Amino acid sequence: MKARKINKTKKKFVALSAALTVIGVVGTATAFGTGVRDSRHVEAHGNRVTVPVAGGRAVVDTTSLAVRAQADDGHAWQLSAPAANVLGPAGQVSVHGDQATWGYPAKGLLVTAAARDGRLAVTVHSARKGTLTWPVTATDQDTSDLQIPRGEGLSVPVTDRWWNSAGAGLAGSEAGLSDGLTMPFWGTSLRGGHGASYVAESDIGTTLKFVSADGRLHTETEHAFSPSEDTLDYTLTFALTDGSPVAAARDYRAWLQSHGGITTLRQKIARNPAVGRLVGAFHAYTWGQARTAQGIKRLRELGIDRMWLGYDADGSPMDRPAVSLAERSGYLVGPYDSWANAQDPASADTSVSRWPAPVWQDACVRGADGKVVTGFGGRGCYVSSEALRRAEPSRHHLADRTREMTANGANSYFLDVDAAGELFTDHSPAHPMTQAQDRQNRLRRMAWLSGDRKLVLGSESAGSWANGALAFSHGSGTPVPDQLWKLERDRATWGGYAPAGAPGIFFKPVRLPADLARAMYDPRYRVPLYQTVLHDSVISTERWELSWSKLPDQSRTRALLAMLYNVPLNLVLDKAELDAHGKQIARLQKYFEPLHKAAATQPMTDFRRLTPDLLVQRTTFGDGVLTVTANFSTRTYGGLPAGCADAVVGGGTAQRLCPAAL
Repeated sequence: MKARKINKTKKKFVALSAALTVIGVVGTATAFGTGVRDSRHVEAHGNRVTVPVAGGRAVVDTTSLAVRAQADDGHAWQLSAPAANVLGPAGQVSVHGDQATWGYPAKGLLVTAAARDGRLAVTVHSARKGTLTWPVTATDQDTSDLQIPRGEGLSVPVTDRWWNSAGAGLAGSEAGLSDGLTMPFWGTSLRGGHGASYVAESDIGTTLKFVSADGRLHTETEHAFSPSEDTLDYTLTFALTDGSPVAAARDYRAWLQSHGGITTLRQKIARNPAVGRLVGAFHAYTWGQARTAQGIKRLRELGIDRMWLGYDADGSPMDRPAVSLAERSGYLVGPYDSWANAQDPASADTSVSRWPAPVWQDACVRGADGKVVTGFGGRGCYVSSEALRRAEPSRHHLADRTREMTANGANSYFLDVDAAGELFTDHSPAHPMTQAQDRQNRLRRMAWLSGDRKLVLGSESAGSWANGALAFSHGSGTPVPDQLWKLERDRATWGGYAPAGAPGIFFKPVRLPADLARAMYDPRYRVPLYQTVLHDSVISTERWELSWSKLPDQSRTRALLAMLYNVPLNLVLDKAELDAHGKQIARLQKYFEPLHKAAATQPMTDFRRLTPDLLVQRTTFGDGVLTVTANFSTRTYGGLPAGCADAVVGGGTAQRLCPAAL
């Protein structure tokens, strides 16, 4: 459960079907589309290829791979600047049906631009190892904002002086499109009601870089072509949108749906009714008395009738009487586990890093030099999912471990890291593995836990590719810049793993530096991209080490964001925490429960910012099943006081929440 900065390894997107079937290529409706192939034709005139898209046309300049949009209303703008690489002369364009093809012989590249279901789909095939930096987006002078699925999501003004500064922690950074972001897309908004969505189908091997030039932010996308990683084909789609801050998320949701890549909560509940216990529940990791039957009784006495309760692998699991009482109370209970780290059993610093022989060191991931890849925090090694897969039929490491971890009757499970996208290439001759194979192995074992074992499964900062296997995700709600990891390493400020039973890393209140607080929690920049895509599929929370009371200055804003996005708070509980904040937690949970019961299985269908300062915001779920308005400003808006939220279920009477700050 330690905070971890995901390695910037390179990956390829594999969409999930409802049954976790891996499928391919492009084809879907967009915000403007119908899912029906456009009747207009792909045309080539000299060095320009014109591709019909929903809402207009896209024009590709074959000399440079620059792309321009021409909307039906006459507005034109640049979807991508020229590729940053020197491509060399382009070959002759060949048009067949709904696609055009040309090459760059000097670079060994073959490009196909196609019209597919209202989008421009571009595939670049390389004949050899190399890199391509393209597309280069948000460079058009009319671009106002850039949408990024960092955690829940951000919408960043591209000319904002602070976002272009080092203090914001964005300019000069990069994110792998399968591990650094929760979803492999990004978007832009332009002045005048236009925008664009970019979906990286080939997310393995692809990195999104954030660049500040002349006081403006833009992105540069780099793809690494590798024969050994099977990333020689690089596919992106471009779509025109209405410029809403969540338009790119709507487009990506439609893309996923057309590929069978969203499994809904309704489907998950039908397969395992225990998943329904997540509806209306807050989440909490427990310590001390909170892990006992007495602690469960305390929660019940507070009036809390829905909870997910987890416990760390610290040698003191919740015992069977406590688990039994929790389940009779309607709660879910689950252990924390990780299948990513192995250490010498004689000196391992946590029980989840101890494996039966010969996992240590025979199952370790090995680099190209043949050396063991050191695990997170310099501890042990990273365990190869391929090594565990091959061993399972005869050694039963995973089955035995899961049986042991749930021997107390636990009905849920938190499997750290597996869904976060931290993938490895294993060069071990005994169990070689590509990153794509690693991801598929993780999907299979998560599907086994949630399907065969009927455990209500969660994982860390789950990428969209893992939605079919999971019911909940801890961490995908938090937009984390690199500065947070630096702060968490400062144990004097953040807290460490002492005292036993109430470690400071979880319980010590922290005042975030101004820049970090702004980058993570300023409502002007927060937008619900993850919820727009996956609200009716995965229940998402913030990170476990960022429990609600850990950051007192942000407690009110975080409570309002939870209600606005219809997502649970993630807590850390012990006796002292319940003494200090138990009644407040109970009030928040009681307000949240009917809202979540109404909308947990509904998609988020609308998000709007109602005031010029962007501080009054409204969400809608389903066909008006739930509407929530939150006022993050210091002034009353339309009768809604500052620091309050109004929720309307099914057109009924507004229910108000004005959470007090801690």
